[in-house]
Amino acid sequence: MQIIAQHGEVFIILACLFGFFMAWGVGANDVANAMGTSVGSKAITIKQAIIIAVIFEFLGAWLAGGEVTATIRGGILDPALLAAHPELLVYGMLSALLAAGLWLMVASSRGWPVSTTHSVVGAIVGFGAVGLGVDAVDWGSVGTIASSWLVSPLLAGTIAFVLFKSVHHLIFENSDPFVAAKRYVPGYVFLVGFIVSMVTLIKGLSHVGLDLSFGQSFVLSLVLGLAITGLGVVMLRRIKYEKAASDHFGYANVERVFGVLMVFTACAMAFAHGSNDVANAVGPLAAVIGVVQSEGMIDSASLVPWWVLILGGGGIVFGLVTYGHKVIATVGTGITELTPSRGFAATLAAATTVVLASGTGLPISTTHTLVGAVLGVGLARGMAALNLRVIGTIVMSWLITLPAGAGLAILFFFMFKGMFG
Repeated sequence: MQIIAQHGEVFIILACLFGFFMAWGVGANDVANAMGTSVGSKAITIKQAIIIAVIFEFLGAWLAGGEVTATIRGGILDPALLAAHPELLVYGMLSALLAAGLWLMVASSRGWPVSTTHSVVGAIVGFGAVGLGVDAVDWGSVGTIASSWLVSPLLAGTIAFVLFKSVHHLIFENSDPFVAAKRYVPGYVFLVGFIVSMVTLIKGLSHVGLDLSFGQSFVLSLVLGLAITGLGVVMLRRIKYEKAASDHFGYANVERVFGVLMVFTACAMAFAHGSNDVANAVGPLAAVIGVVQSEGMIDSASLVPWWVLILGGGGIVFGLVTYGHKVIATVGTGITELTPSRGFAATLAAATTVVLASGTGLPISTTHTLVGAVLGVGLARGMAALNLRVIGTIVMSWLITLPAGAGLAILFFFMFKGMFG
């Protein structure tokens, strides 16, 4: 208690600095989840992707980033063991932010799409197990999170495979692909509107007074899906057939139809991502602020001040502008060659997986989900369409994320403990 009263201001300043650094890492690495497929499929340029992401990621983080954030993320640590020594939680959360931010900086500079959630989880498990004792960690929660590494890419990959095959069968194998695209794409527009509305309502808006049940979200998403379909039909009517000597089958015109869809999915996924993943940066930051302001009381949840969400949103935007292009390139072009129709299948599959996981309560990584979906689209075209070297590097970076976060957090935990005593 005395240490917190003595160094409270220093702890808050450090937490803000490390929180911004962590948010920078989220922007540099995780924004590729929302933008990678759109850029890789050439539906939008990297410049347009950055403008869309800057606006919608920031709005998502600020408007729907959460009024209440659990201080001890996902029930990983036992709060009873920290009650007598609240300063250990402060050291631990500062260590988790710095360790996860540092790992994300390394991964982003290499163009590796890693999970920001798992970086933070690994860091908290690391300082909890070594700093507080192995019994302080809820290993059941950690096991559930680890199982999602396998489940989410497999599920997203399967859905993407089926979606892309359906697009191929209904549209590309049709005698007149352009007419078929105009006929069937409104159905896909509804799917996009419905699924992305579900992602946003379930993952994005539960903290701004719109705490809707799964059923309410479902009904509202149906209405939004129908409204977006109406808008999509109006936009599709404006696309006229353009004859080109090099385009014998009219596939380029079909891809222009899907390009309209990709712009919408990019905006909506960026908003949902900003609202969801800003918690990785502001969760531990809220824990430190809560402990310092209550002079050592550890509550299971802390109110997040509005300026903390703006700090998180600003960090995400800064990370995207400075380093985001590297991971966007890996997801968008490194794994397999994407077109708007393939990118659409991957994005919608990833969004569907997020909705299913939210409905069942399975903790998943958006990064793992989207990479799995891109793999599924690539597999639909055969193994030769996949860049196995890039895939191997991505899987390796996933495997070392948790131990890297844990190792760095342990190092920083003892450093802070030694500094403040």
